[in-house]
Order: sequence, then structure tokens, then C-alpha cells
Amino acid sequence: MKILFISANRVGDAVLTTGLLRHLVDTYPTAQFTIACGPYGADLFRAVPRLEKLIVMRKKPYNGHWLDLWKQTIGTKWDIIVDLRNSIVSRLLRAGTRYYHKGSTGAHKVVDNGAVMGLNPPPDPYIWLTPEAVTEAARLLPTDKPILALGPAANWALKQWPVSHFIGLVAALTAPDGALPDATVLILADKHEREQIEPLLRTIPNARRVELIGRDLQTAAACLKRARLYVGNDSGLMHLAAALGTPTLGLFGPGFPYIYGPWGKNCAFAVTPETREELLAHYHHGGMRETSLMGSLTVDNALMSAQELLARTA
Repeated sequence: MKILFISANRVGDAVLTTGLLRHLVDTYPTAQFTIACGPYGADLFRAVPRLEKLIVMRKKPYNGHWLDLWKQTIGTKWDIIVDLRNSIVSRLLRAGTRYYHKGSTGAHKVVDNGAVMGLNPPPDPYIWLTPEAVTEAARLLPTDKPILALGPAANWALKQWPVSHFIGLVAALTAPDGALPDATVLILADKHEREQIEPLLRTIPNARRVELIGRDLQTAAACLKRARLYVGNDSGLMHLAAALGTPTLGLFGPGFPYIYGPWGKNCAFAVTPETREELLAHYHHGGMRETSLMGSLTVDNALMSAQELLARTA
């Protein structure tokens, strides 16, 4: 049996499709899978059971990446195609059954993904880990201290909680009387984001800091799975932590927490007192010139949400 699964381009969106993929893996235990995805999230799929082929779609001019996908898949008669990009390519292939993502309904993205195959409730996102990544996480992280994981960057500056707020939160959580006293702090970011989070890195002693900056997503996932708590901006890392079952606190301002909030029973989110519309209106009218719209989400409010999540997941 052959199944073609066309996932999303961005990391967070790709993570949110993995519940549907796990449903297929479990439902068709002899099926061979071909997965097409963007380059940023490709690592998420490297350990999928019975993975026959991983097609990494690197964007090309004039939608040439779709032509490349067609060339690599036209020779196969597919039993099932699941196309979460709703592309023309999957309509031009031979297939028994086809499923398409038909756009957002305003529900959470996981709910919309589940609706592609009529699954209600929708399956939770799930990440398979390679043995090499698990071994590397064991090498990098201590076993005698709790791990506080942080995602202090995001792909849009306006939805990044100020680095100074992260510094305050870490100090409060890891203090001797904090919820995670003397915790090891795991910081995850991309290479180009190091400069903007450097003030945070400098405040955490070397002996208590583990940096995963520019590392592959498999290693990041294996490390996140060992964390006691993840706190981060609305980003792919937030969704990755949630999919691994790690208690995850997402921080939101000019975003959509009810559509893109962290999904799962071990998740929560904290939001600015202003709505998205209020923040953006103020920004566009010149009232805000800072690089973040998240400053009004205070350290105290985020700390309270983190403490409640830790208590609930104890």
C-alpha cells in the first residue's frame, strides 16, 4: 500500500499535521509512506515508521518545486493521497482515495487538519524521534536537575516577548524558592537569532545553560521531550514542545491563540491584556515604535501561568 502525505512548509504548521500522519501510520500498518514537505520541517519526518521516501520541496521560481514534486510522484499509483496544501499536483496523480485541506474555518488548526479525513476529535500531533537524537539529548542534558526550555525568538519581531522579560522569568522560576530551583536552562533558537537573545544567554551561568542554537529539529525535539517546562513565543518550537507532551506555555500578543495556540492537555497560553486588533491598531497609528508588541504581558502574569501549568502537570 502506498500513501502520499503532502505536509506544510513552515515548522509549526508541519508539526500540526503530524497527528493526521500518525492516524494513517496506525490505521494502515503495512503502508509505505512518501512525505513531501518544506526544508525547514523535514527533520520532523525522518523517523516516521515505514518511510519510503522524504521529498524536500525547496521553493523555486514559477512554482518549479511543484513541478519537481509531480515528476517524483507521477510514476506511482497511490492508494491514498493526503494533501494539506490543496495543490493541483495531487489532482494530477493516479490515486484511489484523495483528501484535501480546504482552508481555515476559524477553529484550531489541529481541528481543521482532523476534518480533512473527517476525524472528530482530531488526533493529537506526534513526533517520532531517531535513536541518534535520543542519544544526543542524553549526552547534552543532565538527569539530576529539571530542565526549563525556552524559545525566546519568533519569525516576526512584533510577537516576540521582550528578552528582558525572559530574563526575569528565568530568575523567578529557577530561584531557590522558585518552582524549578536550580534548573538547567535549555535555550533553543536559529543561528540568525543568536544576537537578539544574547542578553539572555549572558545572564545564565555556563554550568546551568545548554544552547541549542542552529541545531537540527530531531535533536531539539529529543531535548524538548526531556524538559519539565517549555516557555516560548508563538513559533514552531512551541508546537514542537506541545506535540512531544512537554508542559508548554505559549506567549501571545498579535497572534491567534485559539487557532494557533499550543495543542494538548499539558498546554496553556498567556496573552497580552490588549487584543490583537488593539495592538496592531496602536502600532499602525504610530503609538508604538518598539520591535515587540508583547511588553504588556508582564513577567508576573507569565510566571503565574507557568506555576499553574507546573502544578497541573505535576
